[in-house]
Amino acid sequence: MDLNVAILGATLVLLAGVAAVRVSARAGVPSLLLYLAIGLAIGEAGLGLQFEDVDLTMLLGTLALAVILGEGGFSTKWSVIRPVVGLAGVMATLGVAVSVAVTSAIAWLVLDVDVRTALVLGAVVGSTDAAATFSVLRRMPIRPRLRSLLEAESGFNDPPVIILVTVVVSDAWDTANPWQIGGLIVYQLTLGVLIGLVVAWFGQHLLQRSALPSAGLYPLATIAIMFLAFATAGAAGASALMAIYVAGMWLGNADLPHRQATAGFADGLGWLAQIGLFVLLGLLASPSRLPEAFASAAIVGIGLTFVARPVSVFVCTSWARIPLREQVFLSWAGLRGAVPIVLATIPVAQGLPAAQRIFDVVFLLVVAFTLVQAPTLPWLARRTGVTVDSTPEELEVESAPLEHMHAHLLQFRVPSGSQLHGVYVSDLRLPPGAALALVHRDRELLSPDVHTSLRGGDHLLLAVPDDARQATEERLRAIGNHGRLAVWYGERPAPAPA
Repeated sequence: MDLNVAILGATLVLLAGVAAVRVSARAGVPSLLLYLAIGLAIGEAGLGLQFEDVDLTMLLGTLALAVILGEGGFSTKWSVIRPVVGLAGVMATLGVAVSVAVTSAIAWLVLDVDVRTALVLGAVVGSTDAAATFSVLRRMPIRPRLRSLLEAESGFNDPPVIILVTVVVSDAWDTANPWQIGGLIVYQLTLGVLIGLVVAWFGQHLLQRSALPSAGLYPLATIAIMFLAFATAGAAGASALMAIYVAGMWLGNADLPHRQATAGFADGLGWLAQIGLFVLLGLLASPSRLPEAFASAAIVGIGLTFVARPVSVFVCTSWARIPLREQVFLSWAGLRGAVPIVLATIPVAQGLPAAQRIFDVVFLLVVAFTLVQAPTLPWLARRTGVTVDSTPEELEVESAPLEHMHAHLLQFRVPSGSQLHGVYVSDLRLPPGAALALVHRDRELLSPDVHTSLRGGDHLLLAVPDDARQATEERLRAIGNHGRLAVWYGERPAPAPA
């Protein structure tokens, strides 16, 4: 009976979280606030559900963060992030160090707390949040370089802060020095990146050479490979979150079977992780204690927003010749979300004397940041001139191996605005052996011939030999970008079939 009640409650919470996404889209309220509100509503101040298991929250929160980072890496295009990966690494290390130092100094001077408590406060709020960054920025038409820089920073800067918080609240605080902490961070991050790359590389080749009996097994296998990197890195003493983010990015940019189905599955898992994480954190909060932490939260929040974050952005981006208006946007777009609250559970679990105050301050900070920063970002993007016109969708090709036939089935939809619109089948000039088998248009299946003209929204199914798959995808993308004249833009046409 208790199990049925628990399942009923979890199901209702999940459905409420799904409905909250639509409400937030219509009302313009960030969805994570609604998730926190759901947790508060069913907690001690609402329906009276008592939940104080900090250790379980920390464990589930870490797993949820792993899912969010893995999905974020999978949906990140390497071609877009590659030009800014170095700068993102600087912001995720040096920038975090500057932000933590300035925020901790403000907390120590103004709040009259000891050095250890001030450093924990500064470290907990020092990193930007991947879940908040991905969910907010990917709906905004801003310059791809800025969006990629902020997304990469949010993915890279969580592991260093987690390591720092863990060291400061542990017994190692009495013996560790800044050089030891810095060396530990570099070691764990480097090893985490290497493990993520190695596991993802082997996983990619395994998936490409496997013909599984069901298409639904490919998304499961892909997620399992990501968590294999996560667990391997954790067992090796490396950064598990860095490993799963790097593994997700590698797999997301690899040529995997049923990639679109995997992307949809990972996106659903990401939403589930966000809903569960924020509801859980809302359950853990105690509204009766929050008013006492309001003044401290205001001081730390103002210092972080208007001093620490702008200083860290200026220090990290000035050498890269980032214009001042873009620095202003980067400073304001340092979104905080689930990560600071999850990190705030670490000192509570370790029994730090001021841990409960730290948790309440961070909880209020996240709510304030979400209420103020996220809704004003579109306005600031327009004021600073970092918005761009919407661009046509990129051609996404999904492949499925036909093991015994030594061939692949390629399926894709002609995006709206693509140069493929109006192109005749005879103008595709596909590689030898590749054949356009079916066109799905307006709920009808068409058998194409050389006189068939493609249209936006068409779904195409091609049969392609294994050795011609890559050339076929490159040819389709080239025509999607440049139309029939792709050859004049540097595209080498594939040999015409005999």
